[in-house]
Amino acid sequence: MMWFFLSTAIVAEVGGTMSLRATLTGSRLWYLLVAAGYLLAFTMLSMALSAGMGIGVAYGIWAAAGVAITAVLGKWIFKEPLTLLMTAGILLIVGGVLLVELGSGA
Repeated sequence: MMWFFLSTAIVAEVGGTMSLRATLTGSRLWYLLVAAGYLLAFTMLSMALSAGMGIGVAYGIWAAAGVAITAVLGKWIFKEPLTLLMTAGILLIVGGVLLVELGSGA
């Protein structure tokens, strides 16, 4: 269940962040999605920790996945830049989180 909780936390955090970007369109309704996304994200992250996932692993995966997915969606939805250097940085983050995961023995 801890992986389900973590996956839900990632999806909710990305949804909240993408909604935050959408608030620039002027509609105040996006703020409700921002608040709901972040509230759900932190709730699910807490539940993943309660289910036995280590904080270093959970936070690392949550943050890295959030950065990577948000960058790709930002490029796709909002036409924001995603350069080769940015992609390399994302890959380095993902690699670092993978090393933390492997080192934790989880």
